[in-house]
Amino acid sequence: MALADTLTAIGTAALTRSGARPLGSHLFPVWPGAAFAAAALPVRCAPGDNLAVHVAVAQAPRESALVVDVSGEPEYGYVDEILAVAARLRGVSGIVVDGCVRDVAAIARTGLPVVSAGVSVREPGHDAGGAVGREIVFTADHPPAPVRRGDWIVADDDGVVCLPRGRVTQIVAAAVESVSHDQEVLDALCSGKSTLDLLNLDPSRVAGWEGAAVSAARSAERAG
Repeated sequence: MALADTLTAIGTAALTRSGARPLGSHLFPVWPGAAFAAAALPVRCAPGDNLAVHVAVAQAPRESALVVDVSGEPEYGYVDEILAVAARLRGVSGIVVDGCVRDVAAIARTGLPVVSAGVSVREPGHDAGGAVGREIVFTADHPPAPVRRGDWIVADDDGVVCLPRGRVTQIVAAAVESVSHDQEVLDALCSGKSTLDLLNLDPSRVAGWEGAAVSAARSAERAG
């Protein structure tokens, strides 16, 4: 299985537990089910301007991910239908925008996975410069998450994470083990176990815990 397929199958939750860096809880897929994993091409826009995104789409390697920093000015539609179609034709795997997009229904029709912080009908300019391929930093979460060219980006319905390029193998190995453990817990739950038992939780720390009565009731259910 190719690395992109492996990362998508593992998912952002397990990757985060294993060392991947979340890019911010404010980022969501533009359409449900949009998911991808790809090597990052960082893009820095000038405030209120998306010329740098147009440049990035024109020269992006196939199966790469554009990761767009909008310089703290999110309330513009930095990616629209035209850019989504251009990116799709270029072979871009997905786009992450730390700002807003527009033409949401049209973007969904292209099938291009796009993740953003919101939606805005305001049209950005196309002439103020910016940068492509240089490190950017997402600051919504703490600590801030830098994104460099060649880092791996994974996005799904749970969020977006970055795997630093020098740690991908380590993170994937730990995440595979984490997914395996989760499946063991799910199997045990289906056989009648409690999450309190399986996760070694201390219910006595919660006011209202009924202790022995709950355990007795659970034993009776199993016996019946």
